Amino acid sequence: MRVHESGRPFTDKSGERLRQWMEIDEETFYDRSRVAIVPMAFCFPGYDKKGSDLPPPPVCARTWRHRVMEHLRPRLTLLVGGHAIRWHLGAANVTETVRTWRDHAPGVFPLPHPSWRNTAWLRRNPWFEAELLPELRKAVFAELDR
Repeated sequence: MRVHESGRPFTDKSGERLRQWMEIDEETFYDRSRVAIVPMAFCFPGYDKKGSDLPPPPVCARTWRHRVMEHLRPRLTLLVGGHAIRWHLGAANVTETVRTWRDHAPGVFPLPHPSWRNTAWLRRNPWFEAELLPELRKAVFAELDR
């Protein structure tokens, strides 16, 4: 809700973590001439009965995702979280897909959601920080330096 009310994606702890993973500052992250943030839905779908965010409505991606990506033609795409990974790669298992990130790099990097709820996942998968993040940062720097 905090992000929805701000009118800008990733204006929360998840955004701080994602920018840390990318090793870029907030100014660069929100510079539309350098970074395109394309959510799976352009809305906040609300909360479930347990108070967790509902998933993005599938109709949103079906309606506009291909058109937006075709228009942008990104050279580097970060698939942030399971919904983006499933949509773009058709992969059901986030951990396995992120573990095989080299199969998609350097143009696509599947990433777990940077939510603080995934801290335990990050601890169980130290290869993510040791192996994937340095390569992600190289790819991000290469694109930003163009």
